Amino acid sequence: MQYSDDQAAAFDAVTTALLAAGVDIENEVLLPEASAGFQMMAILGKAGSGKTLLLSKLAEALNAAGVDTISGDYEGKSRKDRRTLAILAPTNKAASVLRNRGVAATTIHRILYTPVYDPEYEKIAEWLEGRGERPQIEGLTDAALDRAAAFYALNKSIPGAMATAGLRGSDFITGWKRREDPLDIGFIDESSMLDDKQMDDLKEIFTTLVLFGDPAQLAPVGQSGSMAFEGIRDSRKMHLNRIHRQADDNPILDLAHALGDESLTFDQFERMIETAAAKDDRVVLAPSVQASLMARSPVLVWRNATRIRLIHAFRNAYGAPPDMLLEGEPLICDGIELPAKHRKKRIDLEARGLIKGAQCVYLGAGKKVGFSRLHVIGAEDPQVSAATIIKIEMPDEDEPFIPSAARMGAAFVHGAACTIHKAQGSQWDDVQVFAPDIYAASRAGRMEAGIPLWKRLAYVAITRASERLFWVKRYRLARPDTPLTVADLRQTTPAELVLQAPDAD
Repeated sequence: MQYSDDQAAAFDAVTTALLAAGVDIENEVLLPEASAGFQMMAILGKAGSGKTLLLSKLAEALNAAGVDTISGDYEGKSRKDRRTLAILAPTNKAASVLRNRGVAATTIHRILYTPVYDPEYEKIAEWLEGRGERPQIEGLTDAALDRAAAFYALNKSIPGAMATAGLRGSDFITGWKRREDPLDIGFIDESSMLDDKQMDDLKEIFTTLVLFGDPAQLAPVGQSGSMAFEGIRDSRKMHLNRIHRQADDNPILDLAHALGDESLTFDQFERMIETAAAKDDRVVLAPSVQASLMARSPVLVWRNATRIRLIHAFRNAYGAPPDMLLEGEPLICDGIELPAKHRKKRIDLEARGLIKGAQCVYLGAGKKVGFSRLHVIGAEDPQVSAATIIKIEMPDEDEPFIPSAARMGAAFVHGAACTIHKAQGSQWDDVQVFAPDIYAASRAGRMEAGIPLWKRLAYVAITRASERLFWVKRYRLARPDTPLTVADLRQTTPAELVLQAPDAD
């Protein structure tokens, strides 16, 4: 392909760094020794500047040179001559955005903790990776193994291949352990979301880190407005400026980049949105929030009070009873509530996608009291059953409504609306941005890293949309035409992974 000048310069800079680390991607060879020590660099650019394309091309070049990509779902025995690459994102949704573009990405958590396979079923994994003979496993037919091989040839997912053979995760994964073997190269997408603890973990594992990030996004909460790549010296930062995505013909990106004008006011920006909406149906000036869209992509807001009111408007629009959840209601994981002695169970839950910020859909009550069946959006094995504590905050009240109250397990808040901060790293086809909140931020006059906060909020919010942007002007909600459904989430394989509740002692 033909790179732009800034992409070519960034590609060459990474090539030089990789050469120092013992990987020659220009000649597609691995050098006998890596002598550079730890090194880190950053590829920075706004939405549409070609960061993901560059990441994918660099990954292809590394694979062509003989570097193994580590997916996080299975890792064979280490070899002295092996060089490794992991492509990571902070959340399941961000990782799934990359996977949907053909990039073998996983979450940071899944690379920190590795699965422990039952030795008998590990033979299947080794065979699928081409490092062992075709196994004979009691209870598995040749046809089942053929299905697994056909799946793996297309998808390169060991758990997915196991599932097509009729196995559940509990059959072949016996537990999870903290990574013991270091890795060589890490590509970190959405690095503006990284907090200090994640950076420390990554530095322990990798000898070479390349951060891909957007400096116009919002810094992690509690980081004092700083991002992980800001501490990297300027000579190790490469900037992508040209807009590539959809060949400059994207009104959503045009609006996002217009926010870089220091003189632009909120009123002027809204006039730009009105003009774009009149010319292109990818931008919609909406008189009200669409409840039907909230079931799969949350309304993006700034203020927590707005989020709570929109959630209850959504539930009322669907006729949700006050004492239970409906199948199809969206949830956002708020972390794992387990005591320290249940560390192994925490690892088990998080490894299956229930990490803080994970977006899920409620599929119904589980077989045990306090359990819920969930679809984890963006996870490779999305259907789980877990002990849950689901909290739905009430307007103007301190105490939340709790429809699921396990003594310990995965904690959730409702996901029909979420803050723009929590939406970072995610992308949806259709995104509703609640403009009254952006206006309130502009009136507050707050600044973040020298930029008006309302501009950062607007930039992050509108760039979450890949197809259509709904700029919602008023405090109104349009009722849905059809009831909630989970039909779009049903799947025959892989089989549901059942997470047992931890003991109460």
